Amino acid sequence: MARNKTFNRRNVLIIVTVVIAAAILLTGRLAYLMIAKSADYAKRAEELHERERAIKAERGIIYDRNGVVLADNKPVSTISVIHSQITDPEKVIKLLSENLGLSEAYIKKRVEKNSSIERIKSNVEKTVADTIREYDLDGVMVDEDYKRYYPYGDLASKVIGFTGSDNQGIIGLEVQYDNYLKGTDGTILTLTTAYGVEIENAAEDRIEPVAGKDLYTSIDVNIQKYAEQAALKVLEAKQANNVKLILMNPQNGEIYACVNVPEFNLNDPYTLTDSALNGLDSSTLTEKQKNDLLNNMWRNASISDTYEPGSTFKVVTATAALEEKVVKLTDRFYCPGYKIVEDRRIRCHKVGGHGSEDFIDGIKNSCNPVFMEIGARVGVTNMYKYFGRLGLMRKTGVDLPGEAKSIMHKPENVGAVELATMSFGQSFQITPLQLLVAASSIVNGGKIVTPHFGVEIKNKDGSIVKTLKYKEEAGAVSKETSDLMKQLLETVVSEGTGNRAYLAGYHIGGKTATSEKLPRSSNKYISSFLGFAPADNPQIIGIILIDEPVGIYYGGTIAAPVVAEVYEDVLPYLGIQPQYTEEEIKKNNIGTMIMPDLIGMTKAEVKKMLKDYTFKEVYYDGEGDKVKSQFPLQGEEINNNSNLILYME
Repeated sequence: MARNKTFNRRNVLIIVTVVIAAAILLTGRLAYLMIAKSADYAKRAEELHERERAIKAERGIIYDRNGVVLADNKPVSTISVIHSQITDPEKVIKLLSENLGLSEAYIKKRVEKNSSIERIKSNVEKTVADTIREYDLDGVMVDEDYKRYYPYGDLASKVIGFTGSDNQGIIGLEVQYDNYLKGTDGTILTLTTAYGVEIENAAEDRIEPVAGKDLYTSIDVNIQKYAEQAALKVLEAKQANNVKLILMNPQNGEIYACVNVPEFNLNDPYTLTDSALNGLDSSTLTEKQKNDLLNNMWRNASISDTYEPGSTFKVVTATAALEEKVVKLTDRFYCPGYKIVEDRRIRCHKVGGHGSEDFIDGIKNSCNPVFMEIGARVGVTNMYKYFGRLGLMRKTGVDLPGEAKSIMHKPENVGAVELATMSFGQSFQITPLQLLVAASSIVNGGKIVTPHFGVEIKNKDGSIVKTLKYKEEAGAVSKETSDLMKQLLETVVSEGTGNRAYLAGYHIGGKTATSEKLPRSSNKYISSFLGFAPADNPQIIGIILIDEPVGIYYGGTIAAPVVAEVYEDVLPYLGIQPQYTEEEIKKNNIGTMIMPDLIGMTKAEVKKMLKDYTFKEVYYDGEGDKVKSQFPLQGEEINNNSNLILYME
């Protein structure tokens, strides 16, 4: 009996000890949670009862060189639903389906999904979003958003690029400068109950979005329009695959226009154009086929595709020969229509040959045997030296993604035949932009420029964030060679194969090319022309490539006139005045007059004022009916065959 009592006391003591120990432990744990960890758990509790919604940042605007908007923002909305707050799901499903053009099954699936917030549709037009907001549906959120909008549709589409549904850049300048343009999204934090229902009248915590920076470019909308119109005209007339045309300032590398027709609609970039489909039925395409066609449609071939330049490359060979002093203007050559190099007979474009000619004639006639001879004089080592100096062995550094590199033989693999064909632009490949940069250095005094579109980054208030700088390298060629090449290339237009690029009053230099595509037996060609003006002090340089024209395919016949057509509009627009020779004045019956003041007049008043003037053409630029500014300027002496450009507001 005494033993049982002792046993019971021991058990009670153990139990009491355990209870006391547990109580102490629990009290300590509770104190730790309530005191030491109170801030942490308060934060967790707050997060549990907070719902976060993004406020989209306004993307930066892209402008042309004159402040014309190329890429803008259009206010839209994002429609979302919160399952726990919906009180009438059938009404929500019905009204959202009717207004958003989505199936009821699609919306029902999202309405019934037990998540904190479920997006129904983005980029909803403001009028539609306002209608949905007026229904005042419980659990339906209408958040402000922005959609990229391109006022000019397909203008410079492969340069400007576009954004995706998340407003991030996909191609072109939109992706190249995305870090500046995208901005920083804001947030709305709302308090909810434990069941996820927003608490009425509870204060919202709002972090405002930060708008993206604006990009100012070197593109000129008017010059781009002139170039696209001319390119489209020859594309249709020659039933070509595509036409590429780049216009650049050779002194600093600013690109005024970059055309790749056919272009595509930036406001509808995922719809394949007829030219992109090329006869295919879009409804039968696999996902991969469609993606491949889209990527090809978006491709900026002026920088992403290489080609054999043909005779336009002779400007490089001639420059190397003059720099190395292996040729003089008076050197005589003989062209029988071909040249034998080792075991190969390499022909001239003139089957019967040019006969006896000097170096100047060889350039004017674009004679292959002459250039094979001077290429041999220069030699492989020196030829590659000038390829390097003129930037042909590396990318240009243009501020667009996807630039290709040149495809060249290794110097040790270049024999006499390869050197001969390289001298007139075959057996290697470069991009059109690489050739344009090389030619720019040849005519600008020997300075390698970096071609570019971006000029400045600015805040919304117009203050400058960053002025974009680009690398320049002097000394590619001597000033003496540069001056001589400008003179020689002017004779190509005034007297040689490029005569169809001639414009009275404007001294244009240039070089034609007709390059046969691989394989040589395909009889497919690229017709091209490289031209700059004024020849003595170039302010603009351009290159055009017409891919696989039907019928006549000679560059001098079909490519040179396109550049002349563009320059006829662009040169006066840039303020470059014609300087006529006496012969040109007599031949074209050109007189002069003083430009009247048209500022402030309406279109009707302008027509009345100009009835006695003989302007070649009058251009009205802008949406208004009143003249804001004009070119040529009031009081300026002009010829009676000038173009008149009026800027309206």
